Amino acid sequence: MQVPMGILFQPLYITTITFLIFLSLIFVPVSAVDPFTESLLSLKSEILDHSNSLSDWILSSDSVVNSPTEKIFACSWTGVKCNENSSLIIGLDLSVKNLGGVFSEGQFSPFSDLLDLNLSHNSFSEKLPAGIFNLTKLKSLDISRNNFSGHFPSGISNLVNLVILDVFSNSFSGPLPKDVSQIESLKVLNFAGSYFSGSIPSEFGSFKNLDFIHLAGNSLSGKIPSELGMLKTVTHMEIGYNSYEGSIPWELGNMSKLQYLDIAGANLSGSIPKELSNLTNLESLFLFRNQLNGKIPFEFGKISSLSSLDLSDNLLSGSIPESFSELKNLKLLSVMYNDLSGTIPKGIAKLPLLDTLLIWDNFFSGSLPKDLGKYSKLKYLDVSTNYFVGNIPPDICSNGVLLKLILFSNNFSGGVSPSLSNCSSLVRIRIEDNSFSGDISLNFGNFPDLSYVDMSRNRFGGGIPANIALVSKLQYFNVSNNPNLGGIIPEKALSLSLQNFSATNCSISGDFPPFGPCKSLLVLELSMNNVSGIIPQSIGNCQSLVSIDLANNNLSGHIPVEFASLPSISVVDLSHNGFNGPIPAKFGSSSSLKLLNVSFNNLSGSIPLEKSFKVMDGSAFWGNPNLCGEPLRPCRHGPNGLELGSRRTQKLAWVLITCGVVVVAITAAVFGVLHFRRGGKGKWKMVSFSGLPRFTANDVLRSFNSVEEAKDLVPPLVAADCKAVLPTGITVLVKKIEWRPEGMNSMLDLIARMGSARQKNLTRLLGCCYNKQMAYLLYDYLPNGNLAERIRTKRDWATKYKIIVGIARGLCFLHHNCYPAIPHGDLKANNIVFDENMEPHLTEFGVKFLNQLNNGPVQARVGNETGEIDRAIKEELYTDIYNFGEVILEILTNGKLSNAATNIQNTSKEVLLREVLYENDVAPSNSVQEEIKLVLEVASLCTRSRSSDRPSMEEALKLLSGLKKQG
Repeated sequence: MQVPMGILFQPLYITTITFLIFLSLIFVPVSAVDPFTESLLSLKSEILDHSNSLSDWILSSDSVVNSPTEKIFACSWTGVKCNENSSLIIGLDLSVKNLGGVFSEGQFSPFSDLLDLNLSHNSFSEKLPAGIFNLTKLKSLDISRNNFSGHFPSGISNLVNLVILDVFSNSFSGPLPKDVSQIESLKVLNFAGSYFSGSIPSEFGSFKNLDFIHLAGNSLSGKIPSELGMLKTVTHMEIGYNSYEGSIPWELGNMSKLQYLDIAGANLSGSIPKELSNLTNLESLFLFRNQLNGKIPFEFGKISSLSSLDLSDNLLSGSIPESFSELKNLKLLSVMYNDLSGTIPKGIAKLPLLDTLLIWDNFFSGSLPKDLGKYSKLKYLDVSTNYFVGNIPPDICSNGVLLKLILFSNNFSGGVSPSLSNCSSLVRIRIEDNSFSGDISLNFGNFPDLSYVDMSRNRFGGGIPANIALVSKLQYFNVSNNPNLGGIIPEKALSLSLQNFSATNCSISGDFPPFGPCKSLLVLELSMNNVSGIIPQSIGNCQSLVSIDLANNNLSGHIPVEFASLPSISVVDLSHNGFNGPIPAKFGSSSSLKLLNVSFNNLSGSIPLEKSFKVMDGSAFWGNPNLCGEPLRPCRHGPNGLELGSRRTQKLAWVLITCGVVVVAITAAVFGVLHFRRGGKGKWKMVSFSGLPRFTANDVLRSFNSVEEAKDLVPPLVAADCKAVLPTGITVLVKKIEWRPEGMNSMLDLIARMGSARQKNLTRLLGCCYNKQMAYLLYDYLPNGNLAERIRTKRDWATKYKIIVGIARGLCFLHHNCYPAIPHGDLKANNIVFDENMEPHLTEFGVKFLNQLNNGPVQARVGNETGEIDRAIKEELYTDIYNFGEVILEILTNGKLSNAATNIQNTSKEVLLREVLYENDVAPSNSVQEEIKLVLEVASLCTRSRSSDRPSMEEALKLLSGLKKQG
């Protein structure tokens, strides 16, 4: 039977169709999808999606089959905006999605109808693809807050419809693109926060519709082009935080619609052009941190719209113009850090909107306007470091919103204004270093948010108010150096959330009140008073206590063992009291204790044997006749069972001493003859400081070169710095110094002061072996390397903060606890070394000054009564402070940024902070950000161009310590 061919091939046909349908289902996501969706999928494959923000950028067979073929499938995806019928993609918003990676050149080419492209707040890097400039319909292009680098690509002028161009906070370098000025539709131009260099193109003055221009925080230089004055439509201009040359062009006064002008931190010089007063719409003017000089233009009083005026940190002189009394919209007036003088215009007090007045560190005199605070809601007042006299204005807080009252370092007098007791808004009161008198008549119970009070160095009386215990948030309280204050320590005063309680030299009497919880207390200073009785055992509650100074009081009894058990205690001064009994042995096991001063008490027994006590200076234990042990006399019995110090022993000692003197005299005579015969040339001598056994010069020299006897005139070491092991096994770092015989005495004086400098963040100078040609300085050898070797090691913020504060403490000790001060002279990462606990120690301090003494005239001795050397020391101290700021920035950026002057003074704070947060892996929302920001501010203050504007190391340390103390 013959089978028809159609029937024969039917099964094959069915199978083929089925297979083709199966294939079509498999490949439908690729073959049936529109080209725009394909391009977006290609884009997704190219970038890094760290947070899976584009998780819905996927295809499924069902969704493609069911979607209308004339519509773009991707229109429903995150960040994709289409027109009404979903036939065109008109917007792409990938902002704040934690994306990264590098774009290829043609990645955006298919989106020719795109009106808005937003890639901001991500981590895209390398070059910006120039193909973006082919999207000629773009109205908004935002690539801000990424890490695009290299030169900005050419072709931006192709975007003829562009209205907004935001390039803020990237890493672009090279010149600003001139051709952007050809885009007539442009209204917003933001090139801030990169590394653009060169001058601002004069072509930037040709924009026709520009409203906003921001070029701050780059590396721009040259003169500010006068052509910018032709920008008649601009309302907001920020071009500061660069390093320009010359002055502010007077032509900027022609920008008739300008409301906001910021040229701060821009290295500008010359006077402020009076033509800026023509900017009658101006609301904010920021010219701070420049080198501007001359007077503040009187004509500024015509800018009636002015709300914020900051001219601080310049070289301005003269007075605040009387015309400022006409600025009825003024809220902020800051002229701090200038050379201004005269009195404050009375009309300033009548400005109805004034809430911030910052005029500190000038030469103002007279009294504050008596109506200050009466007519305005004043929040921040800082007039410190001037020459003001008179009383605190009575209505300073009449509107009840004053937060900070800062009046320190003036000549104010009288009592504290009674109205302040009703000022419940106060957070900070600083009136130290004045001539205030009378009682401290503040009702502390009315200050729910008060955290900081400093009334030290005044003439207050009447004691510390008992109601201080009612301030629940008080962290810092200082009334030191009010000699007639009197009274007692209020009960519960030490039970607050206080971190610092200072009342030194206040004639306080009575017994210690019991310590309450005191979990926050870090520093307690009550020296030079008349406090009596015993230290309560409840001091053991103060588990955070770091430093306590109770010297020069009438305290008695035993030192509580609970005191010795405090886990963080570092500095303890109990000198000049009446303590008796032994030093608690538990002090010896304290890992944190660095200084214990118990001199001039009635203590007995032995000093603990631990290493921390052996390195303390003997003066810390003087004046206790019954105390023994290193570093005092040994605690042991003499020969024949006689106790050292008994009468028989004393007689025997006198006999031995007499014999010894005779022997020494004979020996000296013999050596004197030999020395005379040899001309006294090259004889080695040895000076040992605390912590080094009494080695002879030959002991030390033999350890250098392992010979039996060192030759008098042959230097045993060739290298300037090397390691040596002394006879008892002590490892030291040896530094060679060569000198001229005529300068030797001056240099020995300084070496003696260097050897007496003992602080936990200083490398100890243990001794000096010398002759008339050279000296070998012997330092503690610290094995854990220096900061330069470890600068790129990733550390957490707490460790970095500890290193910075440690460096500050060492430097502060050299500057403020040594007399005369010892400049470090060469503070840098190489000269900061680490001990076994990774605690930083400064080394090489004073060495540069030693060399200056050797190279300079002989009459330039330390302590020269002419004062010439004092000026030299002062300049060196300023240099130390500058170098400290440099080191801070190196630590914060893991060594990537070292030139603090350029990076801090010429970069916007926001850009620099972002870079530092990135280097420290700190998210912008992290609470640590505020601490890092404050440390950056300290670095900024320390690297000010004018040395006299820099804070002292004492002030810098106080600011740094305040981070942890004040939160």
